[in-house]
Amino acid sequence: MAVTDEAITKIKDMIISGKLSAGDRLPPEKELSEKLGLSRSSLREAVKALEIIRVLDVRRGDGTYVTSLEPELLSEAMTFIVDLHQDKSILDIFAVRRILEPAAAAMAATRITPEQISALRATMENINEETSVESLVDHDLVFHELITAAADNSYLASVLNALSSSTVRARIWRGLTQEKAVDRTLAEHTAIIEALERGDADLAKSLLTVHISGVEHWLRQAL
Repeated sequence: MAVTDEAITKIKDMIISGKLSAGDRLPPEKELSEKLGLSRSSLREAVKALEIIRVLDVRRGDGTYVTSLEPELLSEAMTFIVDLHQDKSILDIFAVRRILEPAAAAMAATRITPEQISALRATMENINEETSVESLVDHDLVFHELITAAADNSYLASVLNALSSSTVRARIWRGLTQEKAVDRTLAEHTAIIEALERGDADLAKSLLTVHISGVEHWLRQAL
């Protein structure tokens, strides 16, 4: 494993130093192993590991390439790890969301466009007391994704989207067991939209904190 770790580190260093860039094809295995002073077997293991976390793309019969290295691509590995967490670990995920998502809302308040405000309002349409819990959660996911997108920071959006999707089950539990879940969600989302539309970063940040903390507080009592 130590030899494989060394191989991973050397390939990573090639990317960081600019010797390999996004989209570049790696040299043939024999050539690369000699260049890096590695065995071909350790190089293969390193490539497999880097393929799993979407740093490399192995194309059978064509070669191995560096991926686009876009944040949303690299965050897939984090999403996989987060999804393995058990129920009580969700509390830790909510705690991280409570730190990051209000900050994203504050950023969004200074950057959001009228079109993005309209998109947020559109998510509220057709949500009422007859809405199923699953549809309410779908609305909630899209709503939060739009806000993080409006913050215009791809790395922050990738992290938050991974964390947000992992808490779907908790939000379904809440929707099934807590009265007036629809009314509460719509009221909180409406207030957040209004703060964003006014460009009030402090208020948007505070409202997102309260919004996420409400689910977190309920979950602490339910578990």
